[in-house]
Amino acid sequence: MQFQQLQYFVAVAETRHFTRAAELVHVAQPSLSQQIKSLERELGADLFLRARGNITLTDAGEALLPLARRILADADTARHEVQELAQLRSGRVRLGATPSLCTGLLPDVLRAFHDRYPGIRLMIEEGGSHDLVRELARGALDLALVVLPLPTPSPALTTVELLREDLVVVSSPEAPRPGGERRTVRIGDLESEPLVMFRHGYDLRELTVAACRAEGFEPSFAVEGGEMDAVLGFVRAGLGVAVVPRMVAARAGRGLRVTPLARPGLHRTIALAHRSDVAPPRAARELQRMLLER
Repeated sequence: MQFQQLQYFVAVAETRHFTRAAELVHVAQPSLSQQIKSLERELGADLFLRARGNITLTDAGEALLPLARRILADADTARHEVQELAQLRSGRVRLGATPSLCTGLLPDVLRAFHDRYPGIRLMIEEGGSHDLVRELARGALDLALVVLPLPTPSPALTTVELLREDLVVVSSPEAPRPGGERRTVRIGDLESEPLVMFRHGYDLRELTVAACRAEGFEPSFAVEGGEMDAVLGFVRAGLGVAVVPRMVAARAGRGLRVTPLARPGLHRTIALAHRSDVAPPRAARELQRMLLER
């Protein structure tokens, strides 16, 4: 019994027509008929009753049909699994992330992923959550790390909460400590501090400004419009203070003083997002697993 014979048998059983079945499996009709007869000889039983233009299954054919369908389905599953594994030896993953996450969370995870799957190209796009959501929706990204709540909630996206991260205040060690000699900084203390502020569209900008306004004041900017590396550089130079994620501050190295915010502090929730209507490729799902298990 050959795999191809089972394909032909199922095609005839479903179409009840030899010519249409041959067209369905892209083979000449005489070849299909010959293979069906060969299968019948192999099994020692007729599978079809052939009456003028009327093809029906015999009892033997009825018994074989669900088994043949299962064999073909299992073979298709096996082929799919092997192809999925092959994808982990080559291909790409398109991941979007906010710049602060590219600095803080991603380096260790991406290094572990690359060590395990060196043939997979990692394509990283930095942007604010709003931009990343748009890129996901149009299919330009496989996964994205975004800040919740999303700026424009989308039912077409699935999000899984990844972590809740504290924000801290960074300043130059050569400048006066923000908040005086206390170990923590209150949001109200930032009223008298020049801020180094991110560009418009940055989640951290919106969160910091909203917190200051909730305390009744409009923050003063010494410099604004930078990306994460630029903001940290301006703070090191003593131009002002900035509110950044704790992971970023921990990785920033020398030249920065890190001061926690007084309770209740400021936090942000990071989530992993992908389109709901399209399953991410196998390599992207593997990266997703590593991020969730980190």
